[in-house]
Amino acid sequence: MKKLNVLGTAVVTAACLLAAGVGPATAATRAAGSSATTTAQSPADILRAGAQQGVADGYPGVIGMVRKGDATQYVHAGVGDLVNKVPADPKAKYRIGSNTKAFVSTVLLQLEGEGKLSLDDTVDRWLPGAVDANGYDGSKITVRQLLNHTSGLPDYFKSVRISAPYFLNANPREVFPPQNLVDVALGMRAPTTRPGEKYDYSNTNYVLAGMVVKAVTGEEPATEIKHRIIGPLGLSDTTFPTSDPALYGNHLNGYVIRTIFINDGTASNVQVFGSAGAMVSTLDDLATFSRALMAGKLLKPAQMTELKTTVPVTADVGYGLGITRTELPCGKWAWGHNGAVLGYYNNWLSSEDGTEQVLHANNEYHLLLGTPGQTHTGKALTDAFCAL
Repeated sequence: MKKLNVLGTAVVTAACLLAAGVGPATAATRAAGSSATTTAQSPADILRAGAQQGVADGYPGVIGMVRKGDATQYVHAGVGDLVNKVPADPKAKYRIGSNTKAFVSTVLLQLEGEGKLSLDDTVDRWLPGAVDANGYDGSKITVRQLLNHTSGLPDYFKSVRISAPYFLNANPREVFPPQNLVDVALGMRAPTTRPGEKYDYSNTNYVLAGMVVKAVTGEEPATEIKHRIIGPLGLSDTTFPTSDPALYGNHLNGYVIRTIFINDGTASNVQVFGSAGAMVSTLDDLATFSRALMAGKLLKPAQMTELKTTVPVTADVGYGLGITRTELPCGKWAWGHNGAVLGYYNNWLSSEDGTEQVLHANNEYHLLLGTPGQTHTGKALTDAFCAL
């Protein structure tokens, strides 16, 4: 295993791990400098080579999938368990992190389609007093602004109070009520932008979004996601853990590099992220969900338009409602998102209608962005999609 030195400051400076919805999901792939794809290689060959390079860079294991229409190919490299040396299985479960956000956004869009709320409702309409401190005012922030990260709310995970214990993984069962996470965010700083003025990725937005789901339905977001998405789509390997930090069944073990050591981080606190990033899935299930979402099978036309209405992040990246749209170096546009939680990093790309998809996941993440493994597997993801 390649030795990396991760100082305590890295926990703070890289604390936007999930924020990387646009960070790793797009910047890592674009920064790789991909241009033309070698036509002699198939998309699966490209993704496999990237997986092998990721293992050479220090990842224990990497898995991936390429799907075009009904044709699916899987790739893998390295191991899913460092102790038993079990090969990384493309069918294994892993923590999907911020890809949870697309599920939460879909539920809220469905509720709007049913006339149970409007995305232009204020946060205060459903959560009176939840955002009312340090100059923040929930009566001026809309549900839509939560979902597209233009609320102006700070990211609670950038607080050392949250990120440092999470990184150390000392108490995976520590309780983090959603409102407590919101309160940490509100106390971090006074507002620097007005609601709706600027994109600024914040996990606080989706913690609040989950709270809105419960306020509207009376059910936890995990329950609504199970009834509205997991069940109807038959996602038998997808779960939304709310307290249990363990993984069960066939799964990738997750690892965390700390200075010269690598520790098993498979069991980690799921309450730190909740509706911002607690879900567990597989390549197959995530591909089924993202295809159904992009193909309009989960949302009415009006809500599909809202899902795909983006706010600018950079010149070639826009953020919709829980998903991003990115212009790739080859000129193709792709929808997608990434997820990054302790021990796991993953990403998916999809065509406009969901017929073309590329996904990959690895089982090491230590809250540091821009690593060689992220760069090389990200480039392979992009090149494979361009080759479809």
